[in-house]
Amino acid sequence: VQLVESGGGLVQTGGSLRLSCTASGSASNLIAMGWFRQAPGKQRELVAIIDSGGRTNYAGSVKGRFTISRDTGKNTMHLQMDALQPGDTAVYYCYALENGPYWGQGTQVTVSS
Repeated sequence: VQLVESGGGLVQTGGSLRLSCTASGSASNLIAMGWFRQAPGKQRELVAIIDSGGRTNYAGSVKGRFTISRDTGKNTMHLQMDALQPGDTAVYYCYALENGPYWGQGTQVTVSS
């Protein structure tokens, strides 16, 4: 499974960004897809995840501001990020679970104050 992310960038506080991740290869039976992030000097943390049934789970710090969605037919996942804050600055990694965990290369999100 190969994961390719897009949509990162620089935005001001209160702005929005939309991240996308497309899975290719042996991606026909993905159990779940999600987003993790890692800020400098911090551990990688879960942001949001969506399973094959459409059930979602969010980190408390992003709940109500971020929305994860998935187009199963296209093996594409999106993360709509609204009301962004400087604390959201991090490298965001796409994640997929099938017969094992898979990771994208990461995309930088920077929120300026």
